[in-house]
Amino acid sequence: MLNHLFQNSNDDNPRLAVTVMLCGLLCLSLQDALIKMASDKTTLWQLQSFRALVNIFFVWTILKRLMPASTLRPKRVGIVVMRSVFQVGALTLFFGGAPFLSLAQMAGGLYTFPLFVGLFGMLLGESVGPRRIFAIIAGFAGTLLVLRPDAQDYSLMALMPVGAGFCYAMFVVTTRRFCRDESPLALVLFANITIATVGLAGMYLVPWLPVSDAQRLQYPFLLTVNEPLVLIVVLVILSCSLLNTIGNLCLSKAYQSADSSFLAPFDYSYLLFATAWGVILFADIPQFSTVMGLLLIAGAGLFVAWREHLAEKSKIHGGD
Repeated sequence: MLNHLFQNSNDDNPRLAVTVMLCGLLCLSLQDALIKMASDKTTLWQLQSFRALVNIFFVWTILKRLMPASTLRPKRVGIVVMRSVFQVGALTLFFGGAPFLSLAQMAGGLYTFPLFVGLFGMLLGESVGPRRIFAIIAGFAGTLLVLRPDAQDYSLMALMPVGAGFCYAMFVVTTRRFCRDESPLALVLFANITIATVGLAGMYLVPWLPVSDAQRLQYPFLLTVNEPLVLIVVLVILSCSLLNTIGNLCLSKAYQSADSSFLAPFDYSYLLFATAWGVILFADIPQFSTVMGLLLIAGAGLFVAWREHLAEKSKIHGGD
C-alpha cells in the first residue's frame, strides 16, 4: 500500500485520488486549526521553520527506511523548486492572518484559487464565455461576503488569504501540468526544505525590518521572532508536522492520479472541515453571510472547473 501511494505514476486512479484527497484535506484543516490556536504563543517564522524541519525528519529519516531512495530525488529540480516557492507564498499569506480571522474566513479567501485559474486563462487569451465570467464575479462576491470589508473591525489582513489563493492556484497548476511524474515524497521533501529556508531567513531578517514597536505589538505573529518555545507550542509543531506531511503526501498523490477538474468538488470539502473545526475548537459559529459567501465561492469554483474540463475535452476531440 505504501509503495502504491508514494511512487510516481502516470495512470489515473479516480477512486484513490478521491480517498487520499479527503484524508489529506481533513489532516490539513486540523493542522490549520492547531496553528491558529497556537498563534498567540509563537511566531509565523518559528512555527514554519521548526515544523518544516520536523517534516524533513519525518520524510528523510522515517520514510526513507520504507521506500527506495529514488523516491526522494526529483527528476526536474527547477520545476519542483518553483512549485515549492508557490507553496511557501500560499502558506505565509494564509497563516499570516490566523490571529485575526476565523477559520471560515481563512478558508474562504484561500478557495478563491479556482477563480484565479479562470482569470489566468482569460489573461492568456483563452476563450472565456459570459457564464464563466459571471461565475468568477460571483465567486469574488462570495469572498466579499465572507471577509465582510464593511465590518467595523475589518482589517486589510483579511486580504492575505486571497493572496494565498493566488499562490495556491499557481501551486495546483504546476503540480498537475509539470510534476505528474515526480514522486510525492520528493515534492513534499523539497517543499519543506524551501519552507524551512524561508522561515529561518525570516527569523534572522524580521528584527531588522524598519517597523515601530507599536506595529510589532500589534502584529506579534508576523513581526516578532524571539518567543520562547513552550511545551504547548512544541506539541503543536510536532502534531502539525505529522498532519502536514500526511496531508501534502495525499494531495500530491491525488493531483497526480486524477484531473483537477474531477477533484474540484471534493477539494471544497476543506471549507466544510475548516468551518467545523472553527465551531468545535473556537466556538466560532459562522454568520449567515459567511455561509452564503462560502456557498457562492464553492459554486463558482466548481462551475469554473467544470467549464475548464469541457474546454479541455473539446481540445482533445478537436485534435483527433
